[in-house]
Amino acid sequence: MPITIDACVAQHIGDRKEQQDRVGLFPHPKRGGVALAVVADGMGGHAGGALAAEQVLYTARSNLEHYSVSEDSPRSMLEASIQEAHTMIKAMRMVNEKDPHSTAVMLLLQPGKVSWAHCGDSRMYRFRGDKPFFRTIDHSYVEHLIAEGKITPEQALIHPNRNILLTSMGGGEPPRITHGEAADLRGGDSFLLCSDGLWGYFSDAELAGVVAAFSAREATRVLIERARSRASGEGDNVSVAILKLVEVPEEKKVPRPR
Repeated sequence: MPITIDACVAQHIGDRKEQQDRVGLFPHPKRGGVALAVVADGMGGHAGGALAAEQVLYTARSNLEHYSVSEDSPRSMLEASIQEAHTMIKAMRMVNEKDPHSTAVMLLLQPGKVSWAHCGDSRMYRFRGDKPFFRTIDHSYVEHLIAEGKITPEQALIHPNRNILLTSMGGGEPPRITHGEAADLRGGDSFLLCSDGLWGYFSDAELAGVVAAFSAREATRVLIERARSRASGEGDNVSVAILKLVEVPEEKKVPRPR
């Protein structure tokens, strides 16, 4: 059965004075069925974080435009996008007094295959129907504590050091990049990319349920409204991208009368 993509991106400034997140969904300029979703969470003083996140999207989109589906490696393209953006963000320090940094999560969707890469604590979730299937593991201090068995995932949500990252783009050290891919796609699968301003208020199961129950556009609205309500006036910037794989019934051909 043919599969189509239902996709949407959305943002909210939260209770911050400035929107330093960036989110984008870019179709390949020459190949149908190929698209790149990106979420970047910028950090670093007034305008600094926004410039860093903007650089992530600009670099990723530029690399997608030069990406050859038949010849190039998805992993190499995604890694180059993060590494090149990291270099450009570092260079920003030389022309201003800001200290720009950014996280990044990228998802490259191709027919029958999906590849992703991330740096920092912006996340990618994969759902199958209304059930969690996979999510990226943050490069953060609390995820390190969880891996060592020192705290639970529930304790991590309220840990005083939950915002400390172990890596980001624009820092003195090369960014840590984690990759993944899957080729077992089918109708009913969906992908959610978001900044911590969203995922911090939800369990994986609740995210899966909302994405399954609504269209991509309506799901982004519901998730942002719930995050805003639960933030109680202290919410961070919110950015979200949703891509749903939807089966399309084939039209039955009616034989023409002789």
